[in-house]
Amino acid sequence: MHHTVNDILTAATDSVNLINSISDGTLDVTGNNQSEVNDLVKRNVDHLEIILAYTPINEQDSTPDVAGSSEDKTSYTTAIATGKSYIKDNS
Repeated sequence: MHHTVNDILTAATDSVNLINSISDGTLDVTGNNQSEVNDLVKRNVDHLEIILAYTPINEQDSTPDVAGSSEDKTSYTTAIATGKSYIKDNS
């Protein structure tokens, strides 16, 4: 199956939503200590950073060029900043 930049970004929206929900307190993380919550946020921040860096290595590589795409990535970069701030503020 060939994925498009839009497919990749749409799937990454789950990480955006999770980071934002933890940061704004709307996701119930009861039962997790702060270190576990921070790890969850960090994994999702890392995931978004990897996704935004996707680029094909040559003409035969079918990896979507997310990094070079003109698609609006504001919600993803904002979620990364939000997640990093959350971790810093809760460490």
